Amino acid sequence: MTVTTDPPTTVTTPVGGHAPAAGGLAKAALRYVEQTGATAVQVYVSNPRGWTLTPGDPEQDDAFVAGCAERGVAAYVHAALLVNLGSPTEATVERSVATLEHALRRGKAIGARGVVFHAGSAVAAAHAEKALEVVRAVLSPLLDRAEREGWPPLLVEPSAGGGRSLASRVEHLADYLAAVDHHPHLGVCFDTCHAWAAGHDLAEPGGMTTTLDTLVEAVGQDRLRLIHANDSKDACGSTRDRHESLGKGMIGAAAFAELLTHPASAGIPVVVETPSGAEAVDHASDIALLRASL
Repeated sequence: MTVTTDPPTTVTTPVGGHAPAAGGLAKAALRYVEQTGATAVQVYVSNPRGWTLTPGDPEQDDAFVAGCAERGVAAYVHAALLVNLGSPTEATVERSVATLEHALRRGKAIGARGVVFHAGSAVAAAHAEKALEVVRAVLSPLLDRAEREGWPPLLVEPSAGGGRSLASRVEHLADYLAAVDHHPHLGVCFDTCHAWAAGHDLAEPGGMTTTLDTLVEAVGQDRLRLIHANDSKDACGSTRDRHESLGKGMIGAAAFAELLTHPASAGIPVVVETPSGAEAVDHASDIALLRASL
């Protein structure tokens, strides 16, 4: 009796970066794809540092969706950086929910696979114990609605630490997910610069592996949906979120090779948010470095 086995399946990992959208989403982001060879892109769909929400251009949206499909590009949205669901200020929480809802609607319109948002901060010591209760009260119904409406999953991203962050080290995500009863529409975005700034020594041999093992233990096998691959200008544990091109910062190139060989990262899209000039040549180099490790 002859036993045959199927050949091993090759897992393709989309690799790309944060793309511009100024001047028209399709025009700017697809030009970025051509410049860098990206197979994954992340974009803002509103002012990243303000509360202004723009409706988008249906023609540009359709062209972007078609262009990504034609090129096999995985798209993601990054919500505005002001979003803080754990804030003690009611107006900030309300604006944060409205901003996330807008990003989710826009995400669906452009075929995004997920919407990234920062875990947020309690801000004040007196609010520390109540912050996750606020997150539960506002995030749970939003996740329910997103699931109902067919909006993309929300992806929580730990911060660089400091400022009474609700999740900076990867193990903190366990409490964050528990606050929303491990809602199936909430995934995780892992940022290497943030993890490094929060005290995970990714430069030490085996450090990236240990950190990803801890992440999986905290959130489960299938929660990691996106990776931000960023080197850092600052020392481990600095709580400073200053990105550097891959291999040129304090984390170093070897850690990113270790990142891409970990089982948790297999097939998970990776985007760089490193410094880049107008022609995206620096991102092209970062993307090439990541691809060489696959």
